[in-house]
Amino acid sequence: MNKAYSFIRARESFMKAIFIFCAVFSVFALLSICAFLFISAFPFFAKTGVFQFLFGTKWDITSATPSYGILPMIIASLYVTALSTVIGVTIGLLTAVSLYKFCNKKIVNNIKQLINLLAGIPSVIYGLFGLIIVVPFLRDNVSSNGVGYGILAASIVLSIMILPTVVSVSYDALCAVPSSYFEGSLALGATNEQAVFKVMVPAAKSGILAGVVLAIGRAIGETMAVIMVIGGSPVMPKGIFQSVRTLTANIAMGATELTGEAVNALIATGVVLFVFTLILNISFSLLKNRGEEKNAKRKT
Repeated sequence: MNKAYSFIRARESFMKAIFIFCAVFSVFALLSICAFLFISAFPFFAKTGVFQFLFGTKWDITSATPSYGILPMIIASLYVTALSTVIGVTIGLLTAVSLYKFCNKKIVNNIKQLINLLAGIPSVIYGLFGLIIVVPFLRDNVSSNGVGYGILAASIVLSIMILPTVVSVSYDALCAVPSSYFEGSLALGATNEQAVFKVMVPAAKSGILAGVVLAIGRAIGETMAVIMVIGGSPVMPKGIFQSVRTLTANIAMGATELTGEAVNALIATGVVLFVFTLILNISFSLLKNRGEEKNAKRKT
């Protein structure tokens, strides 16, 4: 008997050591990436200047006097991320609400599985779909200047890519809300639509917001699909039907060809992208904490 207990304790200790190792490795990997980015980018920032790099409007790294200004790419990234998030979150949230209360329960799981399949499709396939279907359609039927590439095309493709995240997280958040909320609303005279959109959705806003943040992170970090449909010109965006370039596309388009100081400029671009993601996560944490404090005050 003692041998059996000794074996169990040894196994538990072994598994605990594995879990601790995985946790430490994850932290070490994060710190290593941060150190690589900031150490590699610091000499470039010191030479070029952070202000000039962030607010410069010209990106020309092949001339005799290179220019490293990423403001056009920052604005293009923000435009694409914002528009794709608006489209994707709107469609995804309405889809989650439909699956939650307005869809036949017999087919809900099948529809969810089909939507989740979107998450397994490689990015390059989305890019091909946008290149062959979305771009020609926008060029021939929507664009006023005969150009299908640009912010709108990239936003449509990205909105499809973030749908599984928004639908899955929003649906789970709605299911986590006690059914008594819905039943109580109906008892007070509310319709199904009013009970869902005025009671259930606000009650699940914390989980829905988490899905939105994950979707924004996916949209701002996507590269391959965006490169194939956005055009790639490092110019200031002046319309949704214009060839522009995002931060991720800028890094990917030059990572295998550039050398020397140009590579440091790409690493500095990665630092800017990393800071954007960090700000996004911190903002979400602050919003979540503020919401929890408000809910605690209401309960008291």
